[in-house]
Amino acid sequence: MIEQNPDLIHAIRDRFAHVDRCPFQGERIFFENAGGALTLKKVVETSGFYAAIPDNPGRANPAGQGTQTVIDKAKADLAVFMNASSGQFFAGESGTELLFRMIRTACVNAPEGSKVIGSSIEHPASRSAARRWAEVAGLTYVEVPHDDATGMVTAEAYAECMTPDVAVATIVHASPVTGMGMDVAAISTAIRAVAPEAVIIVDGIQHAAHGQLDIDSYRVDGYAISPYKVFSRHGYGIGWVSDRLAVMPHERLIGSPEDAWEFGTRDAGSYATISDVVDYFDWLGGEVSEEIDPRRRIEAAGRAIRAYETHLTNAMINGTGNLPGLRDMDHVSILGGADNPAREGLVSVVVAGVSSAEVVERLNAQGIRTHIRKDDHYSGNVLKPLGLSDCIRISMCHYNTEAEVARLLTALREIGDSQSG
Repeated sequence: MIEQNPDLIHAIRDRFAHVDRCPFQGERIFFENAGGALTLKKVVETSGFYAAIPDNPGRANPAGQGTQTVIDKAKADLAVFMNASSGQFFAGESGTELLFRMIRTACVNAPEGSKVIGSSIEHPASRSAARRWAEVAGLTYVEVPHDDATGMVTAEAYAECMTPDVAVATIVHASPVTGMGMDVAAISTAIRAVAPEAVIIVDGIQHAAHGQLDIDSYRVDGYAISPYKVFSRHGYGIGWVSDRLAVMPHERLIGSPEDAWEFGTRDAGSYATISDVVDYFDWLGGEVSEEIDPRRRIEAAGRAIRAYETHLTNAMINGTGNLPGLRDMDHVSILGGADNPAREGLVSVVVAGVSSAEVVERLNAQGIRTHIRKDDHYSGNVLKPLGLSDCIRISMCHYNTEAEVARLLTALREIGDSQSG
């Protein structure tokens, strides 16, 4: 749909800052979206406007009331964007910080002697929090093994490890190393089939920019995103908690409402910029569909994004024009397999005979921004079982183009030719 409309691709790219040029490097292709997506120009404008306002939200003056209205609107926008008919949204330091807070609250309120379950594919944001607070609360941590060949974890894998005494569960919606998306609704169903009262918390940080969010369908209690990975800016995270999790005893100011989760005075600009993101999805949905309802437009945008990013990853793996794809390059190995429908705009590879650090450096010298993932506390859980010390992560979003993919394929082919020559 998007790939068949060059005017729409141009319109999409025109809404993002630094889409093809880096202020430090000059011309470049941005394939480092998993590390942080490009920022909407409207977000940059909005951030500057609210950074200059001294008034605290909610105070009895026009600016205080105006900024509070902005915050209230953003929370309503998030409810539409993420399809949450209950619960509450709140901002914090980062998506990681919010995951820690939600998982901590669930663990310290869990019955004595119960279990916490999570998977080996998870980002350390949730794995670290679950292990830490399981230990503090005297709970047993159970790790569901992911499938090394596909780079993902399934509902069936969770089901095999489930017992009725599981009180807390964590799920990653998409892996920032393999790029594979997990079926959160199916995994949640498998968990609740055995432990219906388990508190389930989802790391949606990597997934948010690549497809639809539908909290009502997941039957979970917590969900976190990092807005800088979904076209906003650094400096804050957005969390959602169910009505049940919201009132569990947790850190809050003495005398505050029992469901209060925000600390201190929040930045109205962060909320305003998340509304800019929702507005963008709404605009895109209107470009790719005839839908009138805002939620339906957002769903249409999510489908179009997923379809276009699949087109781009297929072009990268299978080739485009007369260029061979990654699967046809003998010196390139693809993590998670060449044919994997769970892939969300990300392809991680290893180049035989060349260190990943050198590949990233050589690509960067040609203006192609990628990133190395190492066998460290961030990615070792994925790379170590594969016997890899590192890999090159190539991550795309729907503002990337097939021409940019072609540039990358040419560069990687040249690296292979230089090795064989």
